[in-house]
Amino acid sequence: MSARAPLSHLRRLVLAAPLLWLLMFFLAPFVWVLKIALSKSALSQPPYEPVLSFSDSWAVWGEKIASLSFETFDLVITDDLYLAAYLSSLRLAAIATLLTLLIAFPLAYAMTRAPKHWRAALVMLAIAPFWTSFLIRIYAWIMLLKDEGLINKALLSLGLIHMPLSMFATETAVLIGIVYSYLPFMILPLYSALERQDPALLEAASDLGATPLKAFWRITVPLARPGILAGLLLVFIPAVGEFVIPDLLGGSDTLMIGRSLWSEFFDNRDWPTASAVAVLLLALLLVPLMIYERQQVTGTQP
Repeated sequence: MSARAPLSHLRRLVLAAPLLWLLMFFLAPFVWVLKIALSKSALSQPPYEPVLSFSDSWAVWGEKIASLSFETFDLVITDDLYLAAYLSSLRLAAIATLLTLLIAFPLAYAMTRAPKHWRAALVMLAIAPFWTSFLIRIYAWIMLLKDEGLINKALLSLGLIHMPLSMFATETAVLIGIVYSYLPFMILPLYSALERQDPALLEAASDLGATPLKAFWRITVPLARPGILAGLLLVFIPAVGEFVIPDLLGGSDTLMIGRSLWSEFFDNRDWPTASAVAVLLLALLLVPLMIYERQQVTGTQP
C-alpha cells in the first residue's frame, strides 16, 4: 500500500499538469478577453470601461450579468466587414491547407520510403525552417515575390516572361507564405502516421492483384488518416487567424480576420469590439476541433 500511494499521487500530478496548463494559458486569458468584450469603449487607459469586476461580490455579479448588453457581439455579427473577413479567412485557410496537404503527403511518403539511416536527417531538414526567425523568412519571400525580386529576374533572364509577374501584395502571395510557413506542421504528423504502416500490407495487396495505385488509395491513405486529420488541424486553425503573413505579403484588399483584429486593437483602439472578434473566432475554431474529437472517439469504438 505504501508503494502504491506515491504512484497514485504521481498519476494525479501527471494528469493535473496539462489541466493546470490549460487553466493558466487558455481559460484564464479567455475569461479576461470575454470580460473586455462585455465592456464599453472609453477614452481612457486602457480604452474600455469594465462592466464586470473580479472584486465585485456574487450578488453584484448576478445583477450585472442580468443587465448585460451584447451590443458589441451584435455589431460584429451583423457588420458586413467582419462577415467578409471571417469568410475570406476561412476560404484562404482552407485553400492553403489543401495545398499544404498535397505538397506534404508525397514528401512525407518519400521520407518513410528512404533508407532508415537517412530518415533522421530528412526529418531535421523538414523542421530546418524553424531554426530561422519567422519574420526573416517572410521578409525573404517579399524579396522573392516583388516585381524586381529574384523570381521575376530569373524568369526574365530565361526568356520565359517578357514583363514581371504581379505576385507580391496578392492573395497568391499570402497562400504561398502560409503553405511555406506551415508545411512542417503537415509533414511531421503525416510522416509519423506513414512510418508506422507495415510494408507487408502493400505486398499482400499486390499478391491479391491490386495495382500500386489502388493499393495506395485503399491501404496507405486510409491508414494515414489520423496523420492527415492532425495535419489539417495544425495548419487550418492558425492559418485562419494569421496576421503577419497577410499583413506583409498581402495587399490592401486582402481581407483576413487577423488584420481586422489588429486594426481594432491598435488603430481604432476599440478593445471591446476586438475582443468580441477574438471570442467569436475562437468559437468558430472550436467547430473543427469538436469534429476531430468526435472522429477520434468514433474511430476507436469497436
